[in-house]
Amino acid sequence: MTRAVRIHHFPKSGHSHRVVLLASLAGIPHELVHVDLAAGAHKTPAFLALNPFGQVPVVEDGPTVLSDSNAILVYLARRYAPAWLPTDPAREAEVQKFLSMAAGDIAFGPAAARLVTVFGARLDPSYAQAIATRAFDRLERHLEGRDWLVGDRPSIADVAVYSYTAHAPEGNVSLAAYPRIRALLARIEALPGFVPMPATPVGLAA
Repeated sequence: MTRAVRIHHFPKSGHSHRVVLLASLAGIPHELVHVDLAAGAHKTPAFLALNPFGQVPVVEDGPTVLSDSNAILVYLARRYAPAWLPTDPAREAEVQKFLSMAAGDIAFGPAAARLVTVFGARLDPSYAQAIATRAFDRLERHLEGRDWLVGDRPSIADVAVYSYTAHAPEGNVSLAAYPRIRALLARIEALPGFVPMPATPVGLAA
């Protein structure tokens, strides 16, 4: 690949971070384009031409323009980083299960709880924290005897789950009761090319 993939992102968006993280871990040449959400950059005509939903991330790969972080993970893995998405049908289905979890219980659980504390979203924090607990209980059980969510190496399943799980404490969701999840996060953070998402310490959130 000679050109760099352009990733339109917001640094504190976990959806953006998972795309940036895969690109960095997989060594995909990329250019980061900061989208200033506070200034309404995601609602400008230029950005809406890329994604009519007005959401980050958006990826430009030549003439191909994609939104939705999980769809982008699949695309980048298929096109540039096949080792990150198993081709075995059963394992690929397992990966999809965790992409659905990332878009479901993790989005409505730890991600939503963090939206309340970091961005002042008008959501029910208790409800979000309850969903987070349900999701993390499932993940903790699944990780018994496993190093990675699917198979014996990291995949986009791990990437999809990482960002909002690692930053769950920012939404007042503790990971203290989940040693296997914490070990998974540490393994991801130890991978060559890992890049963190900026943290907002609990108690200092806007």
